[in-house]
Order: sequence, then C-alpha cells, then structure tokens
Amino acid sequence: MKAIVTGGGGFIGSHVVDKLIDGGFDVKVIDNLSTGNKANINSKADFIFADIRKLKEIEPYFKDIDYVFHAAALPRILPSFEDPILFHEVNVVGTLNCLIASHKNKIKKFIYAASSSCYGNNFKIPTTENDKINLINPYALQKYEGELYCRLFAEHLNLPSISLRLFNVYGPKSFNDDDKYNAYSSVVGIFLKQKREGKALTITGDGNQKRDFVHVYDVARANIAAIKYKLKEFDFFNIASGKNHSVNEIASLISDKKRYVPPRPGEARLTLADISKAKKLLNWEPLINLEEGIKITEKAL
Repeated sequence: MKAIVTGGGGFIGSHVVDKLIDGGFDVKVIDNLSTGNKANINSKADFIFADIRKLKEIEPYFKDIDYVFHAAALPRILPSFEDPILFHEVNVVGTLNCLIASHKNKIKKFIYAASSSCYGNNFKIPTTENDKINLINPYALQKYEGELYCRLFAEHLNLPSISLRLFNVYGPKSFNDDDKYNAYSSVVGIFLKQKREGKALTITGDGNQKRDFVHVYDVARANIAAIKYKLKEFDFFNIASGKNHSVNEIASLISDKKRYVPPRPGEARLTLADISKAKKLLNWEPLINLEEGIKITEKAL
C-alpha cells in the first residue's frame, strides 16, 4: 500500500510516517520544512521537498497513492493572529490543494489532522464531537474550515475523508529549535527543554488552565486506525486521553523551578474530550498516561 504524509518532517506527521513504515507501507513525505526538520523523516520514506500551497507542484506525487494523511499546517494561536493571511494560505488553501490532488487521483481515503481548538471555550465538559463549535482564534477557524472542505469533498466528490480532532499532543520531536514558532510548541516539550537548560519553567497566566494531553504515539495509532474504519463519505473523531491536567500539574512533574508570565490571547481555559466515539468506531483508545508519556519524551531528548 502507498501513502502520502504531508508535513511528514513535523512533529505529528513524522510519527505517522514511522507507524506507516512499520506497517509495511510505501510512504512519500511532502514537506517544505518551514516548521519541520529533515532529521525527523524516516530514512525509508521518499522525501519530496514541496509546498502544499502550490497545487501544480504537489499534484503529480498523488498518482497511484492509496491514502493521504494531511498533517502539514502552520501551528499555534498567537502567530495566527499576527499573520492570518500566511496561516490561511497554508492551513486552508494548502488543505484544499491536497484534497483536489487526492480527488483527481482517486485516493481511497483522506485522513485530516484537525484541531480541538474548534470547540473554543466550550463549557460542556467533557466535549463530544457534536457539541458547539466556538472559533476564538484564526488558527481554530482555519483548521475547522479545512475540516469543512473535507466534508464537502467526501459528500459531493466521492473522496472518503476522516477528520481527527487532535487535543493537546505532546511527545518526542515536539520542540524544534529551528522553528520560529517553537515558543508555541507543546507545553511539555517547552518545559523539558527549559529543565535541560537549567531554566525556570515559564507558566502562562495562573497555570490553572487544564488541557487534555494525548501522547503522539497514541495519535499515530489513531491515524492507522482510521485506515481500517469503513466509511462511504465523512466522519470526525476526538483524539485525546479523556483526562485533563493543569499546566501547574505538568510543571510539578518536571521541575520545582517555575515562573509565571502573562496569559496569551485566544486560548481556551479548559479542554476535556469525550473519546467514546473513537473507542467504539475506530477501535482506538490511548495507551500512554501522562507520567509515562513525560518520561518517554524526556528520554528522547
């Protein structure tokens, strides 16, 4: 079987590549390394340096591909406020280009790395897939727009698509010193890097904001589970741990040295996913708890 992973040099995409190759897939990675790192890319993958904003550049590589895993994106909230046009071009136009290329080449299934940021400050906790969408920053808007395009292509253009709404993903390779957006990487990755450098952990706001953290190894497994899920059109799933922890709790598991900085705009105060749909239909559930996940991540540094 043949697969494309866009953003396969990035944090999440590179782990999806590894999992596919372990499963015997022939994998092409499409990445312009704007936030990724070539060192992350599995040596058994075929690396294509290309930009998803350029349809004519990427479309030929989709020929004879079975599955597309679209993980390429410009991440994080504050930068999406600072340069919403660039973020729109990558996160929306880039997604649309990948869908067009997939449709033209009759891909069997399109698996999209969506974002739980679409729920915003949703006070129905735990949050199910059918709860209210509340878009409170450009990044959330763009990732949700990409999801809507997936639905349109599935329902009207016969391109089966699955949207995985990822909650707070952490794990090895989450922090890239060469990425100008690294200050907005997973808080676990940031804290571990600060600990290694002997610095105090920087906690935004009061640190009592709670997040549903899911390990990237479990996220990669969810992508593989999506291959096996039989669907004719479109479906979407929360991918999370189903538990949440405060930033203060995370910090205490890593170091006693802490300092507090002002909160960032446009961030949700509380996230907690209901993952019963993924358990039932994808036959997937997370296997790595937070303490174990932090140890795995620190060991990989």
